[in-house]
Amino acid sequence: MNNLEKYNSIFVDTFGVDEGSLGADFTSEAVENWDSIGHMNLMAAIEEEFDIMLEDDDLMGFQSYEQGMEILKKYGVEF
Repeated sequence: MNNLEKYNSIFVDTFGVDEGSLGADFTSEAVENWDSIGHMNLMAAIEEEFDIMLEDDDLMGFQSYEQGMEILKKYGVEF
């Protein structure tokens, strides 16, 4: 599985959504299940899958599917 497939799988598993719904409109404000608990579950799954430890600013700034990809690039995760 490549990094994009892993990333998408985390969102699908965490929020129980179809992979087709992932994209520019997939934001914390638009997704009902993306509450504080959903956010922490997402962050934990991403850290575990990519073997990284996100900095506090990145944890707080991770508010959308696309924004998350940009943040992960800072940690050497290529899509």
